[in-house]
Amino acid sequence: MTDGYPPNPAPELVARGADLEELAEAADACRSCHLYQDATQAVFGEGPGSTTYLMVGEQPGDQEDRRGKPFVGPAGRVLDDALHEAGIDRDATYVTNVVKHFKWKPGPDSKPRLHAKPNRTEITACRPWLDAEIERVDPAVIVCLGATAAQSVIGPSVRVTRDHGVPFEFD
Repeated sequence: MTDGYPPNPAPELVARGADLEELAEAADACRSCHLYQDATQAVFGEGPGSTTYLMVGEQPGDQEDRRGKPFVGPAGRVLDDALHEAGIDRDATYVTNVVKHFKWKPGPDSKPRLHAKPNRTEITACRPWLDAEIERVDPAVIVCLGATAAQSVIGPSVRVTRDHGVPFEFD
């Protein structure tokens, strides 16, 4: 156990060759950090098991948490529009998030669950899931959607304002 939480099962599942569906089922039962306690469910990535593009966001939002699918809320509509404009088929793209459970705080009556930025411990706890997705999908291009995703995938020195649109090599 680390930090009072059981070890993340992702490395063991990856080592034994679990596919994306098996990984998604296991992620839903993940207790490697406290975020599962207030989330409806884990939101694993979705899309083809092999594709050119893998899109990575920060975490599921309210709608994603309720529906169990990534990028189906307001951010998903923005992503869909951007993909359409770029001539990229969403159905041929794998979409996921760095953090698999929705981190939120209570909001005013009209918005009962407001997004809260995940911290380094929560991001680190989910990292084996993201690594497993990247390994299984083996994309040619990983697109980081925001600072949390970019810093998680590329490194903490990345700054969106400075590095926006800059390609990085990724092993």
